[in-house]
Amino acid sequence: MPVLGLIKEGKVPSDNRVALTPKQCKWFMGQYPDWDIIVESSDTRCYLDREYQKEGIKVVADISRADIILGIKEVPIQQLIPNKTYLYFSHTKKAQPHNQALFHAMMDRKITLIDYECLEHEDGQRLIGFGFFAGVVGAHNGIMAYGNRTKEFHLGRVKEVKDYLDLIHTYFGLKLPAIKIAITGSGRVAHGILEIMNLLDVQQVEPEEYVSRHYAYPVYVHLKGKDLYAHKESGNYDRYDFHTNPQNYKCKFNNYLTTTHILMNGVYWEPGIPSLFTIEELKGDNVILSTIADITDDYKGSVPINLGDATSDDPVYGVNLYTMEKTNPYFPGNVDLMAVGNLPNELPRDASRFFGEQLIKYVIPDLIGVGNSIIDNATILIKGNLTEAFAYLKQYASH
Repeated sequence: MPVLGLIKEGKVPSDNRVALTPKQCKWFMGQYPDWDIIVESSDTRCYLDREYQKEGIKVVADISRADIILGIKEVPIQQLIPNKTYLYFSHTKKAQPHNQALFHAMMDRKITLIDYECLEHEDGQRLIGFGFFAGVVGAHNGIMAYGNRTKEFHLGRVKEVKDYLDLIHTYFGLKLPAIKIAITGSGRVAHGILEIMNLLDVQQVEPEEYVSRHYAYPVYVHLKGKDLYAHKESGNYDRYDFHTNPQNYKCKFNNYLTTTHILMNGVYWEPGIPSLFTIEELKGDNVILSTIADITDDYKGSVPINLGDATSDDPVYGVNLYTMEKTNPYFPGNVDLMAVGNLPNELPRDASRFFGEQLIKYVIPDLIGVGNSIIDNATILIKGNLTEAFAYLKQYASH
């Protein structure tokens, strides 16, 4: 009988999310009686071992009998089991240097790697992910950071509440000042940010009005691809051409620097795509941007002053624009940056339940069945060998 396994997260700092909740595991057992499912024991997971056992799921100390292993974050090299199929966010598709040793270890151990980040619809839209809750937590942290800087209001930490419903209750009675917030992106991250804007009663306005008008209440503008980028020659925006030839485009976000107090960045970025602004533009005399929630969190990416991850315990740091050094947050003249790689971990049970629902709906039937092109196109390694779809990683894969 083939076995599906849920691994204990081993990355430090610890992530306590999980791919399937206890009730989702029970559903799997009922839906696929020819399969078994086991859960590696963990004392850091948001769902306790006994919650899985209560649903009749085996909790084990050794997960090596699993054929397919589901995780969340990068699996430490010492935890990798040879000749297995793994699904997790490997953070290797962009040839990230810090995970090259992990990539080589997976090759050496003949591992098949299917990366959640690469599961896409035909039009390139991500199939599953934690983006919505990254947007929720990131937006909250961005508003919180602005309140800490200005002392105009106070917002507590997401991790202090029990769950998403409890978080919503913390917004009752909170009145924000007349600030302007720019939101970038059109995917799940942006949807999560918009959810918080609605809960905080921040009103949406059109780009032209956002730039030209003053408001007596908080407002936001939602900037998508055509609002952010223009072809250097034609001035137009074509989504397919932009992602194929990003070097031919320029970013127009500098038009918003003098009217934006908080930037909530949820835009997709990869090398070659222009950043939202330059450091010199951010130094402009009339720039009022003081708080950036870089939720997509690419080091020196769409936000060029992203100097690396903060931690969940201490999510905000300052950036001195003249020395480009990290400082403590909230110093006059510096810009505050919220950049955390595992934002959904602050609402782990909600985020895990949401992720598992997507996994059940879009991935598991084909994963344990005959497969399909979506699974194939997200498979970076097969038994340690680089697949054709990821041939561009050949140099990265070289020992």
